[in-house]
Amino acid sequence: MTSAKTLPAAAPPKFASIGSPYFGILLAVMAVVLILSNIGASKGVAIGPVITDGGFFLFPLAYILGDVISEVYGFKVARKAIITTFALSVFASLCYWIIIALPGFEDDFGVSKQTALEGALGPVPQIVLASLLAFLAGQTINAWILVKMKARTGEKSLWARIMGSSVAGEFVDTLIFCSIAASVIGITDAAMFVNYVAVGFLYKTLVEFLFVPVTAAAIGWIKKREPSYGA
Repeated sequence: MTSAKTLPAAAPPKFASIGSPYFGILLAVMAVVLILSNIGASKGVAIGPVITDGGFFLFPLAYILGDVISEVYGFKVARKAIITTFALSVFASLCYWIIIALPGFEDDFGVSKQTALEGALGPVPQIVLASLLAFLAGQTINAWILVKMKARTGEKSLWARIMGSSVAGEFVDTLIFCSIAASVIGITDAAMFVNYVAVGFLYKTLVEFLFVPVTAAAIGWIKKREPSYGA
């Protein structure tokens, strides 16, 4: 009687260490994108019937960078990137508060400048709070799902990992962010809120899907140049 064949054990997923300069560059760009998107998000934007905010074109880039970091460096490094990015975002918000609080010139130009700063940067702390909670939850879910899927598939099905993790991460992120930030940018009723959440989720997810080839190419490029990848 012949014994049943046993399937070979799946190879452990490959990841790179963070000793090369590539991780530092990705982290810096991710932090700048998030800080700028937080500023942009303080402005409500209406494009026809579509309700969104001024950071709509930037924020998906942070998730694309998160996908690259998670795929190449793993969950622990991705979590470190998320925490570092948020710490820098909090620091930026603190700087805005200090700049606004500092006594300015009392002539007409100084008063108008102060008013403009308060209008542009004043709401940002609440936007940062929304971003902190939303991005922390969304990016953590995104990174965790991507790495778990990689443990099952190895180097195969990269597109499925990117798309599958993005749907879950973007939904959680958008729902939390919109719930906290809506009042700051002028969302005043339920219909506008539903529009804001739906448009934000569909737009950011669609952008990530459209950029899957670019994301995959960037991941492949970095993997080939990371000396420690798979070592």
